[in-house]
Amino acid sequence: MKNVYDVFLERGFVEQVTDDEAIGRLLDEPGVTCYIGFDPTATSLHIGSLVPIMALAHMQRHGHRPIALVGGGTGLIGDPSGKTEMRQILTRDKIDYNARCLQQQLARYLDFSAGRAMLLNNADWLTKLNYIEFLRDIGRHFSVNKMLAAESYKMRLEKGLNFIEFNYMLLQAYDFLYLFKNYDCIVQMGGNDQWGNMLAGSDLIRRMEGKAAHSLTFPLITTSAGHKMGKTERGTVWLDSALTSPYEYYQYWVNTEDEDVERFLCLFTFLPVEEIREVRNLADARLNMAKSVLAFEATKITHGETAAVEAWRSSVRAFQARPVDAELFPSSSIPRKRSITLINGGTDDLSAIPSLKKSHADMEKGIPAYELFHETGLCASRGEARRLIEQGGAYINENPVVSFDEKITESHINDQGLVLLRKGKKKHFLIVVR
Repeated sequence: MKNVYDVFLERGFVEQVTDDEAIGRLLDEPGVTCYIGFDPTATSLHIGSLVPIMALAHMQRHGHRPIALVGGGTGLIGDPSGKTEMRQILTRDKIDYNARCLQQQLARYLDFSAGRAMLLNNADWLTKLNYIEFLRDIGRHFSVNKMLAAESYKMRLEKGLNFIEFNYMLLQAYDFLYLFKNYDCIVQMGGNDQWGNMLAGSDLIRRMEGKAAHSLTFPLITTSAGHKMGKTERGTVWLDSALTSPYEYYQYWVNTEDEDVERFLCLFTFLPVEEIREVRNLADARLNMAKSVLAFEATKITHGETAAVEAWRSSVRAFQARPVDAELFPSSSIPRKRSITLINGGTDDLSAIPSLKKSHADMEKGIPAYELFHETGLCASRGEARRLIEQGGAYINENPVVSFDEKITESHINDQGLVLLRKGKKKHFLIVVR
């Protein structure tokens, strides 16, 4: 049976590791405690945090104990790694509130029952440190020359690194030491921009405890076009459904570039690699089916199966997508042909698509198309709506809008009391008439 390190390697999780052979042997046996830190600078994590979250989930599935460490203490300083400017310093109350939000969110990915995983906040020990003792016991093990040479500080040195940020490496290293001593944690994982900080932690444990502790980093995940994960024209794709709806989340994944489908299935789902490799043999409609599976499985992990099914149903209705063939990804629980029949019968749930209520009286009078596209937010202004319509990019019930002042009336309402608006190929909005 593959150990979790083998899984990491074949799925593309590993960028750097302190000792490839040693960590492979270590993870052959269950019961290893590992941790990843999460910065509480917002009330929600985003898609850019998914690789570390999935790594913790894989560790747990292979019998290890993950620690999700919320940086309530280090968040008061701010990590300079990969930043050209100093982060805004948040108040303690704001950090604590964000930390509580992240703790609730992470519980959707990890099973925290019976001590199988742990949620910790480094504010519990960092805010209690005695500065003089910290410098004497911890600071003396750090070389300023080595710290300044670390990749995590290079970008900030060009514009000015302040003393508060300079302490960040010491504090992260101390986190690892604290977790090593108190929770028997011997593996730290994180993004590749954290490599210098993580090595400092492993080295501190070696110096103070005389024992080995390992660090493993993940690659920076970008799309095939070179874009940062989780960034769209509408902004960040959040894991919190209040900030990014399950339908929008599903659409982000279903619009994955062809070249990224196999890689993203490996990283962001738990489907067997053997099934995922078949993507190499797919093209056209069947490759689009693979994108649907990616979107469904990713949405299911983050928002639950019910929300994933609703998002899938709404997407099928909006885009007339073909159902996934039965022989493709048999391990996936995505609905298949039976559910499509149900949808064509008019019983599908479209609640995930953004909507606006209108009265029958409004529809009897008729609403100019450009005004409706502006009112729904599909267009930022009436001028933009007019240009969209003139360019042939506006649709009502999948029919192109002929002129900008075309009236949307009762005649456009379907049997379900709905009118479907579409901007371009991807953006939909429902008018609910009651």
